[in-house]
Amino acid sequence: MNERGPSKIYRFGIFEADPISGELRRKGLRIRLHAQPFQALLLLLERPGETVTRDEIARRLWPEDTFVDYEHGVNSAMNRLRDALGDRASNPRFIETLAKRGYRFIASVEEFEDHPITLPSQPTPSTQEQVTSRILTSSEDLPRSSPPLVQAFFILFQLMYLSFYIGALANLGEIQELIAPLPHAQLILRVLILSAVLLIPVRTFLLCATLFRPPHFLQRFLRLWWLSLAGDLLWTLSPFLLLHHINDGLALACMSFLVYSPFAQRSLVLMGAGQIRE
Repeated sequence: MNERGPSKIYRFGIFEADPISGELRRKGLRIRLHAQPFQALLLLLERPGETVTRDEIARRLWPEDTFVDYEHGVNSAMNRLRDALGDRASNPRFIETLAKRGYRFIASVEEFEDHPITLPSQPTPSTQEQVTSRILTSSEDLPRSSPPLVQAFFILFQLMYLSFYIGALANLGEIQELIAPLPHAQLILRVLILSAVLLIPVRTFLLCATLFRPPHFLQRFLRLWWLSLAGDLLWTLSPFLLLHHINDGLALACMSFLVYSPFAQRSLVLMGAGQIRE
Protein backbone atom coordinates (compact mmCIF):
# COMPACT_ATOMS: atom_id res chain seq x y z
CA MET A 1 0.00 0.00 0.00
CA ASN A 2 1.22 3.51 -0.67
CA GLU A 3 -0.07 6.91 0.40
CA ARG A 4 -1.10 9.68 -1.98
CA GLY A 5 -1.10 13.25 -0.79
CA PRO A 6 -3.66 15.91 -1.65
CA SER A 7 -4.20 16.20 -5.40
CA LYS A 8 -5.51 19.02 -7.52
CA ILE A 9 -9.05 18.61 -8.85
CA TYR A 10 -10.43 20.72 -11.69
CA ARG A 11 -14.12 21.61 -11.55
CA PHE A 12 -16.05 23.19 -14.43
CA GLY A 13 -19.82 23.26 -14.58
CA ILE A 14 -21.14 19.88 -13.45
CA PHE A 15 -17.85 18.16 -14.30
CA GLU A 16 -14.72 17.34 -12.31
CA ALA A 17 -11.36 16.11 -13.63
CA ASP A 18 -8.87 14.31 -11.37
CA PRO A 19 -5.35 14.27 -12.90
CA ILE A 20 -4.09 11.62 -10.46
CA SER A 21 -6.81 9.01 -10.95
CA GLY A 22 -7.35 9.98 -14.59
CA GLU A 23 -11.09 10.26 -14.02
CA LEU A 24 -13.65 12.62 -15.50
CA ARG A 25 -16.81 12.83 -13.38
CA ARG A 26 -20.23 14.30 -14.11
CA LYS A 27 -22.25 15.09 -10.98
CA GLY A 28 -19.91 12.77 -9.12
CA LEU A 29 -20.38 9.84 -11.52
CA ARG A 30 -17.44 8.64 -13.55
CA ILE A 31 -17.57 9.09 -17.32
CA ARG A 32 -15.59 6.69 -19.47
CA LEU A 33 -12.86 8.66 -21.21
CA HIS A 34 -9.62 7.23 -22.52
CA ALA A 35 -6.16 8.50 -21.71
CA GLN A 36 -5.46 10.67 -24.75
CA PRO A 37 -8.69 12.72 -24.69
CA PHE A 38 -8.26 13.10 -20.92
CA GLN A 39 -4.70 14.41 -21.32
CA ALA A 40 -5.96 16.91 -23.91
CA LEU A 41 -8.61 18.02 -21.40
CA LEU A 42 -5.99 18.50 -18.66
CA LEU A 43 -3.87 20.63 -20.97
CA LEU A 44 -6.86 22.89 -21.67
CA LEU A 45 -7.83 23.04 -17.97
CA GLU A 46 -4.30 24.04 -17.00
CA ARG A 47 -4.63 27.10 -19.26
CA PRO A 48 -8.29 28.20 -19.26
CA GLY A 49 -9.02 31.07 -21.62
CA GLU A 50 -5.69 30.62 -23.42
CA THR A 51 -5.07 29.28 -26.90
CA VAL A 52 -3.65 25.76 -26.87
CA THR A 53 -2.22 24.88 -30.27
CA ARG A 54 -2.69 21.55 -32.00
CA ASP A 55 1.08 21.04 -31.87
CA GLU A 56 1.02 21.44 -28.09
CA ILE A 57 -1.74 18.87 -27.81
CA ALA A 58 0.17 16.47 -30.08
CA ARG A 59 3.31 16.83 -27.94
CA ARG A 60 1.25 16.10 -24.83
CA LEU A 61 -0.30 12.98 -26.34
CA TRP A 62 2.70 11.41 -28.10
CA PRO A 63 6.50 11.36 -27.59
CA GLU A 64 8.49 13.22 -30.23
CA ASP A 65 9.80 10.04 -31.88
CA THR A 66 6.32 8.53 -32.32
CA PHE A 67 5.26 7.90 -35.92
CA VAL A 68 1.56 8.77 -36.10
CA ASP A 69 -0.95 10.78 -38.12
CA TYR A 70 -1.02 13.72 -35.70
CA GLU A 71 -3.82 15.59 -37.48
CA HIS A 72 -6.17 12.63 -37.36
CA GLY A 73 -5.06 11.71 -33.84
CA VAL A 74 -5.71 15.17 -32.41
CA ASN A 75 -9.07 15.39 -34.21
CA SER A 76 -10.08 12.01 -32.84
CA ALA A 77 -9.03 12.89 -29.27
CA MET A 78 -10.90 16.21 -29.36
CA ASN A 79 -14.03 14.63 -30.84
CA ARG A 80 -14.09 12.01 -28.09
CA LEU A 81 -13.53 14.68 -25.47
CA ARG A 82 -16.41 16.76 -26.81
CA ASP A 83 -18.65 13.70 -26.88
CA ALA A 84 -17.84 12.98 -23.22
CA LEU A 85 -18.67 16.58 -22.27
CA GLY A 86 -21.77 16.78 -24.47
CA ASP A 87 -20.12 19.71 -26.24
CA ARG A 88 -20.38 20.75 -29.89
CA ALA A 89 -17.81 22.47 -32.07
CA SER A 90 -20.54 24.53 -33.74
CA ASN A 91 -21.97 25.77 -30.41
CA PRO A 92 -19.30 25.24 -27.73
CA ARG A 93 -19.92 25.47 -24.00
CA PHE A 94 -16.48 24.30 -22.97
CA ILE A 95 -14.03 23.93 -25.87
CA GLU A 96 -13.82 26.56 -28.58
CA THR A 97 -12.11 25.75 -31.87
CA LEU A 98 -9.78 28.44 -33.16
CA ALA A 99 -9.41 27.91 -36.90
CA LYS A 100 -5.87 26.97 -37.97
CA ARG A 101 -4.58 27.65 -34.45
CA GLY A 102 -5.96 25.23 -31.90
CA TYR A 103 -8.46 25.25 -29.04
CA ARG A 104 -9.44 27.32 -26.02
CA PHE A 105 -11.29 26.30 -22.86
CA ILE A 106 -13.98 28.96 -22.47
CA ALA A 107 -15.83 27.84 -19.32
CA SER A 108 -14.79 28.94 -15.83
CA VAL A 109 -12.49 26.48 -14.06
CA GLU A 110 -12.10 26.01 -10.29
CA GLU A 111 -9.18 24.23 -8.68
CA PHE A 112 -9.31 22.57 -5.28
CA GLU A 113 -7.45 19.87 -3.39
CA ASP A 114 -8.79 16.37 -2.99
CA HIS A 115 -8.37 14.58 0.35
CA PRO A 116 -5.49 12.10 0.67
CA ILE A 117 -6.41 8.53 -0.07
CA THR A 118 -4.61 5.20 0.13
CA LEU A 119 -3.98 3.50 -3.18
CA PRO A 120 -3.47 -0.28 -3.54
CA SER A 121 -0.03 -1.27 -4.78
CA GLN A 122 -1.53 -3.79 -7.24
CA PRO A 123 -4.48 -3.30 -9.58
CA THR A 124 -7.70 -4.76 -8.23
CA PRO A 125 -9.67 -7.35 -10.22
CA SER A 126 -12.36 -4.75 -10.93
CA THR A 127 -9.75 -2.48 -12.54
CA GLN A 128 -8.53 -5.31 -14.73
CA GLU A 129 -12.13 -6.11 -15.73
CA GLN A 130 -12.69 -2.47 -16.72
CA VAL A 131 -9.62 -2.51 -18.96
CA THR A 132 -10.71 -5.77 -20.57
CA SER A 133 -14.24 -4.47 -21.20
CA ARG A 134 -12.88 -1.54 -23.19
CA ILE A 135 -11.37 -3.67 -25.95
CA LEU A 136 -12.58 -2.42 -29.34
CA THR A 137 -14.41 0.56 -27.86
CA SER A 138 -11.65 3.05 -28.67
CA SER A 139 -9.29 3.90 -31.51
CA GLU A 140 -6.46 3.30 -29.03
CA ASP A 141 -7.10 -0.43 -29.52
CA LEU A 142 -6.66 -0.18 -33.30
CA PRO A 143 -3.97 0.72 -35.85
CA ARG A 144 -3.94 4.21 -37.35
CA SER A 145 -4.68 4.65 -41.02
CA SER A 146 -5.41 7.35 -43.56
CA PRO A 147 -8.84 8.92 -42.80
CA PRO A 148 -9.92 8.93 -46.49
CA LEU A 149 -9.01 5.23 -46.76
CA VAL A 150 -10.98 4.36 -43.62
CA GLN A 151 -13.93 6.39 -44.91
CA ALA A 152 -13.81 4.70 -48.32
CA PHE A 153 -13.76 1.17 -46.88
CA PHE A 154 -16.74 1.90 -44.62
CA ILE A 155 -18.73 3.34 -47.53
CA LEU A 156 -17.92 0.26 -49.63
CA PHE A 157 -19.29 -1.99 -46.88
CA GLN A 158 -22.59 -0.07 -46.88
CA LEU A 159 -22.86 -0.21 -50.68
CA MET A 160 -22.10 -3.94 -50.61
CA TYR A 161 -24.95 -4.64 -48.18
CA LEU A 162 -27.35 -2.38 -50.08
CA SER A 163 -26.58 -4.32 -53.26
CA PHE A 164 -27.35 -7.58 -51.40
CA TYR A 165 -30.74 -6.35 -50.18
CA ILE A 166 -31.82 -4.75 -53.43
CA GLY A 167 -30.52 -7.66 -55.49
CA ALA A 168 -32.44 -10.16 -53.36
CA LEU A 169 -35.69 -8.18 -53.58
CA ALA A 170 -35.26 -7.84 -57.34
CA ASN A 171 -34.85 -11.61 -57.80
CA LEU A 172 -37.44 -13.05 -55.43
CA GLY A 173 -38.72 -15.51 -58.03
CA GLU A 174 -35.32 -17.10 -58.50
CA ILE A 175 -34.71 -17.19 -54.73
CA GLN A 176 -38.14 -18.76 -54.09
CA GLU A 177 -37.30 -21.49 -56.59
CA LEU A 178 -33.93 -22.08 -54.91
CA ILE A 179 -35.28 -22.44 -51.36
CA ALA A 180 -38.48 -24.31 -52.33
CA PRO A 181 -37.06 -27.75 -51.33
CA LEU A 182 -36.18 -26.49 -47.84
CA PRO A 183 -38.47 -26.95 -44.81
CA HIS A 184 -40.48 -23.81 -43.98
CA ALA A 185 -39.53 -22.25 -47.31
CA GLN A 186 -42.27 -19.61 -47.09
CA LEU A 187 -41.14 -18.54 -43.61
CA ILE A 188 -37.54 -18.25 -44.82
CA LEU A 189 -38.68 -16.12 -47.75
CA ARG A 190 -40.70 -13.81 -45.47
CA VAL A 191 -37.75 -13.38 -43.09
CA LEU A 192 -35.49 -12.57 -46.03
CA ILE A 193 -37.90 -9.97 -47.42
CA LEU A 194 -38.59 -8.38 -44.03
CA SER A 195 -34.92 -8.17 -43.06
CA ALA A 196 -33.98 -6.64 -46.41
CA VAL A 197 -36.75 -4.04 -46.17
CA LEU A 198 -35.74 -3.11 -42.60
CA LEU A 199 -32.00 -3.03 -43.24
CA ILE A 200 -32.11 -0.86 -46.37
CA PRO A 201 -32.89 2.31 -44.32
CA VAL A 202 -30.27 1.31 -41.73
CA ARG A 203 -27.59 1.10 -44.44
CA THR A 204 -28.83 4.32 -46.01
CA PHE A 205 -28.53 6.07 -42.63
CA LEU A 206 -24.98 4.79 -42.13
CA LEU A 207 -24.02 5.80 -45.65
CA CYS A 208 -25.40 9.33 -45.25
CA ALA A 209 -23.92 9.69 -41.77
CA THR A 210 -20.50 8.69 -43.08
CA LEU A 211 -20.70 11.25 -45.86
CA PHE A 212 -22.10 14.16 -43.82
CA ARG A 213 -20.48 13.39 -40.42
CA PRO A 214 -23.17 14.39 -37.88
CA PRO A 215 -22.12 15.09 -34.27
CA HIS A 216 -21.90 12.10 -31.91
CA PHE A 217 -21.95 9.62 -34.81
CA LEU A 218 -19.62 7.25 -32.95
CA GLN A 219 -21.96 6.87 -29.97
CA ARG A 220 -25.01 6.44 -32.23
CA PHE A 221 -23.26 3.83 -34.32
CA LEU A 222 -22.09 1.83 -31.29
CA ARG A 223 -25.68 1.70 -29.99
CA LEU A 224 -27.05 0.77 -33.42
CA TRP A 225 -24.31 -1.81 -34.01
CA TRP A 226 -25.70 -4.32 -31.53
CA LEU A 227 -29.11 -4.11 -33.18
CA SER A 228 -27.76 -4.45 -36.70
CA LEU A 229 -25.41 -7.30 -35.75
CA ALA A 230 -28.25 -9.84 -35.80
CA GLY A 231 -29.28 -8.75 -39.28
CA ASP A 232 -25.71 -8.79 -40.53
CA LEU A 233 -25.15 -12.31 -39.20
CA LEU A 234 -28.40 -13.45 -40.84
CA TRP A 235 -27.17 -12.10 -44.17
CA THR A 236 -23.89 -14.00 -43.88
CA LEU A 237 -25.92 -16.79 -45.51
CA SER A 238 -26.72 -14.60 -48.53
CA PRO A 239 -24.00 -16.14 -50.77
CA PHE A 240 -26.06 -19.35 -50.77
CA LEU A 241 -28.80 -17.41 -52.56
CA LEU A 242 -26.43 -17.39 -55.54
CA LEU A 243 -26.05 -21.17 -55.82
CA HIS A 244 -27.60 -20.97 -59.28
CA HIS A 245 -24.46 -19.11 -60.32
CA ILE A 246 -21.64 -20.19 -57.94
CA ASN A 247 -20.58 -23.44 -56.26
CA ASP A 248 -20.76 -24.35 -52.57
CA GLY A 249 -17.07 -23.70 -51.93
CA LEU A 250 -17.20 -20.11 -53.17
CA ALA A 251 -20.39 -19.52 -51.18
CA LEU A 252 -18.65 -20.73 -48.01
CA ALA A 253 -15.65 -18.49 -48.69
CA CYS A 254 -17.90 -15.45 -49.14
CA MET A 255 -19.81 -16.35 -45.98
CA SER A 256 -16.56 -16.41 -43.98
CA PHE A 257 -15.82 -12.86 -45.10
CA LEU A 258 -19.33 -11.68 -44.20
CA VAL A 259 -19.03 -13.12 -40.67
CA TYR A 260 -16.16 -10.70 -40.04
CA SER A 261 -17.87 -7.78 -41.79
CA PRO A 262 -19.83 -6.27 -38.83
CA PHE A 263 -16.70 -6.29 -36.67
CA ALA A 264 -14.67 -4.70 -39.48
CA GLN A 265 -17.25 -1.91 -39.75
CA ARG A 266 -17.11 -1.30 -35.98
CA SER A 267 -13.32 -1.03 -36.22
CA LEU A 268 -13.52 1.40 -39.14
CA VAL A 269 -15.87 3.73 -37.24
CA LEU A 270 -13.57 3.65 -34.21
CA MET A 271 -10.70 4.52 -36.57
CA GLY A 272 -12.56 7.66 -37.66
CA ALA A 273 -15.13 6.83 -40.35
CA GLY A 274 -18.00 9.31 -40.20
CA GLN A 275 -16.40 11.51 -37.54
CA ILE A 276 -16.09 15.28 -37.83
CA ARG A 277 -12.71 16.57 -38.93
CA GLU A 278 -11.83 20.09 -37.84
